[in-house]
This record gives sequence, structure tokens and C-alpha cells, in this order.
Amino acid sequence: MKTELSKDLLATPDGQTADKILRACVHCGFCLSACPTYGLLGDELDSPRGRIYLIKQALEDNKVSNNSLKHLDRCLTCRSCETTCPSGVEYGHLLDIGRKVMEEKSPRPWHQRIIRYTLRTLLNSPKTFNFLTALAPWTRHHRINQNLLRQTESQANVLHSSKNILLISGCVQPALAPNINLATKNVLYRLGYHVTETPQSQCCGSVNHHLSGEEDALRQIKSNIDAWIEHLDQGFEAIISNASGCGVMIKDYAHLLKNDLDYADKAKRIVDHTYDISEFLVDKDLSQFKRDTNQHIVFQSPCTLQHGQKLPGRVETLLSNLGFTLSPVKDSHLCCGSAGTYSILQKKLSYQLRDNKIESLLKEAPEIIVTANIGCLMHLQKGTSTPVKHWIELL
Repeated sequence: MKTELSKDLLATPDGQTADKILRACVHCGFCLSACPTYGLLGDELDSPRGRIYLIKQALEDNKVSNNSLKHLDRCLTCRSCETTCPSGVEYGHLLDIGRKVMEEKSPRPWHQRIIRYTLRTLLNSPKTFNFLTALAPWTRHHRINQNLLRQTESQANVLHSSKNILLISGCVQPALAPNINLATKNVLYRLGYHVTETPQSQCCGSVNHHLSGEEDALRQIKSNIDAWIEHLDQGFEAIISNASGCGVMIKDYAHLLKNDLDYADKAKRIVDHTYDISEFLVDKDLSQFKRDTNQHIVFQSPCTLQHGQKLPGRVETLLSNLGFTLSPVKDSHLCCGSAGTYSILQKKLSYQLRDNKIESLLKEAPEIIVTANIGCLMHLQKGTSTPVKHWIELL
């Protein structure tokens, strides 16, 4: 794609990144069939190719309106288009730049700014979030499994291992679905690892990053790096994420800080040691978890796992090898509609995508739906009576 970005913009890191990404696009249109919003709306401007044109216009100093930003807001950032693109266009990184430029040129209406600020404040304050979920317990996924908790406490007290793991606790996961972290720790304990959890107050930065809070996100990211580097210096083997949405954000730290002289190398070190739990377990001996079971399950692969972290099929293979029977899923590449706060800000589209996904998942009447991300889990569970769990809970 030919570009005509201004010299001033091309002198900036964002301008150089955007120009490189734009020039990689060859207008082929393969991305259209992979895009969930284009599939629903049939509007070129709600496809990756259309949004790329809108971003290009904004970066070439053309007039920008709130209508242009609306089409970018409808994007789930699922990155399915990246998986499909034969030219390797880094659409997600271009979208981040495009949203920032458009917001600067055409500021959001006051009510949108208030909603986004409120969401950022709420989700980045675990004390407030926990208080609100205590007032509305029906928002939680399930109560703590006391047997699981006793196992964890017992293992933690007796295990003295030289193999150390740092587990990303997550902002909302401990309040909404505490069994996920408990199950993850039990699995790692049984494999001989000592597990240290990060404080719940340490958000990965994704909420601020996707809700117009770039400066706050960068402060969070740098704070995380400073804290986690200390564990790596002490010989910790890996940083584990069991929420694929957090994992994809952490793995983007190196890109976000590539021009920061103080943090670029440290960010790369964090990324090099960060693994999704499925990625970490792939070469481990999991024979103790193998079982002879007739339990019929289906796996919903989050976009952040298959497209963002480029780990398609990893969980499915792992579960199959452990003896579980998995149903095939039609259009498994399509988003469930959760996408962080998308289900709040774009409710109609989000619910349409969720209903379509649930229909595909339940086609062969599985007993349980399993997933790999807290956002997907909560979103799907609201649309079906079939239990939805994190796959690690099965182990």
C-alpha cells in the first residue's frame, strides 16, 4: 500500500511503525472472511481492510470524525485477520496507533470519556471490584472449591522446591473465579514447582491500554517489569499466565517499550520468560493427570490464545492426550464477543457473537465447555446453562 505520511509523523516511532505496517498491506481482502464484525454487519468499514484505510487517512492528515472512530471501536482486536493475512500485516499494532491518533484529532464525546474512565478505575481497583462483587455475589462464576483450597495449602506447606514459578494472579479472576488459580497452583505443585502469585493489584495493563489510558498502561507495565525482574534475578524459571488475555498483553511488552532505553531490554527478558499455562506444560510429563473418562467436552479457543499468542490447537492436543473427548467446533477461529470491555461497550454485537459461538459449541451436546480466558468464561456462562470452566480445572 502506498503511503504519504507527513515528515513530522514519520520522524516518530509510531509513525515509522504505522508506515511499515501500512506498506505491508496488499488490499487482498483475505481478512474479510476472518473478521467477526464484517461477518455480522457486511460493511467494508467494519472489516480490517476498511479500518486500515480509515487509519491511513487519519495518519495522512485527512479529516477525522467520530464516525471513523466508531468503526475502530467496533473492532474486537481479536486479530483473526493477522492469522489469515498472507502478507503478515500487524493489524493489532496499527489499530493501537490509529485509535490514539483519531482520538487526538477528534476527541470522544464527554459521556464516552466518562464511561471509559469509570471502567478503567473500577477494573484497576481490586478493593473496589471485590467490594462490588461481594454486594452482587451472582456476578461471580462459582464459590471457592474448599477441597481444592485444602490441597493447595497442604502442598504449599510441605513443598520445598528449587524450581520456582511466578503466577500472574490477575485483576478480576481471583474474585470472579478463584478456582482457576487454585487449580493452576495444584497442577504446578504436583509437577514439583513452588508457586508465587503476583499481588492482585498488579494489572497487566491491558484495561488502560485498550480504554484510552496509554500513559497509565505504560506506568503499570514498567511497575510490573520492575517487580517481576526481581523474581527472575532470584532464579525463577518462568512467568505463567492462565488468562490468555493477560498473556497476550504481557507478551507485547517488548513491542510497547522497544524505544525505551531504560526498559527495552528488561521488557524483552520478561517476554522471553512468559508462558501461557498450556505452553508451559506442553513438554512436561503429565501422565499423572491422564484418565479414562467418558466425559464429553468442547474447547472454546480464545482469540488471545490462538491469534494473539499464536498457540492454536495447543490446549486441544493436551486434553486429547490426557484422555478427554473433544467435540469439533465450527468456525472456531471466530471471537465469542467478550474481548475485554467490548461486551459492555458494544453489547449488541457482543451478544450476537456470543449466541453464534454458543450454538457452535453446543452442537454435539457436550457436558462442559472449557476455555482459557476469564473474560470468555464469564461471557459464555451468561448465555448458557451448560457449565463453563477453565480447562486447567479439569486436571
